[in-house]
Amino acid sequence: MSRRLIAVTALVLGAAALTACSGSTAPAETSSSQGAGDDYGLVTGGTLTVATEGTYRPFSFHEDNGTGPLTGFDVEIIQAVADKLDLKVEFQETQWDAIFAGLDAGRFDVIANQVSINDEREEKYLFSTPYTVSPGVIVVNQDDDSISSFADLEGKTTAQSLTSNWYDLATESGAKVEGVEGWAQAVELLRQGRVDATVNDKLTFLDYETTNKDSGLKIAAETDEAGEQAFVFTKDKTALVEAIDKALEELRADGTLAEISDKYFGEDVTQ
Repeated sequence: MSRRLIAVTALVLGAAALTACSGSTAPAETSSSQGAGDDYGLVTGGTLTVATEGTYRPFSFHEDNGTGPLTGFDVEIIQAVADKLDLKVEFQETQWDAIFAGLDAGRFDVIANQVSINDEREEKYLFSTPYTVSPGVIVVNQDDDSISSFADLEGKTTAQSLTSNWYDLATESGAKVEGVEGWAQAVELLRQGRVDATVNDKLTFLDYETTNKDSGLKIAAETDEAGEQAFVFTKDKTALVEAIDKALEELRADGTLAEISDKYFGEDVTQ
């Protein structure tokens, strides 16, 4: 083989080697560019996977009688949080009774669905700082004066979701509970006279009154202390919780939380 042929062959082989090296580094650069939230242990890199009901107005619902896009108080707040963290959002609509099981199974990063903080849940899950503060209320028919306190629920029948903290409050007050899927079914049973009352948070009732004029319902009593609602995570999501808490702090400081709250409730219910 001539020296000239050897030289050409060497150049070709060298170029091929450089091409191979160039091809091997490209994916690493792409991976780095898609690494938003890598420290948070997300289900999908760069995306915050959020569990929400999608049927819980005004917190998580579809506009245009269920045919429009997903929106709501919780939906807008978690979207604003994700924007602060430079993350995309994927909402996974899930029935309330299955939502914690899905979180435990690793299908979601967080629940955004007006989950109240209580001791039992805090033993198993991590919570963000609260983004909603609201008292619990007893709702009855307008002409019912037999209930004016939680003590008056003794022996009465209330309609409650069996996995909600309002179920716990109703049973602790001595009520018999008719299990329902959510607020809409509870109100229907109440207006039909099939139950005496339902216990829920005040915000839900106020929104119902806003969108259902002359509902024939009223608040019979309120809890002395207001409940606090927050985003929920499994215990291994410490870094994600810290990041979301920081984002919430910034959103509170710049007025975003108050603005979203005023849109849905006419006042700031986030603190």
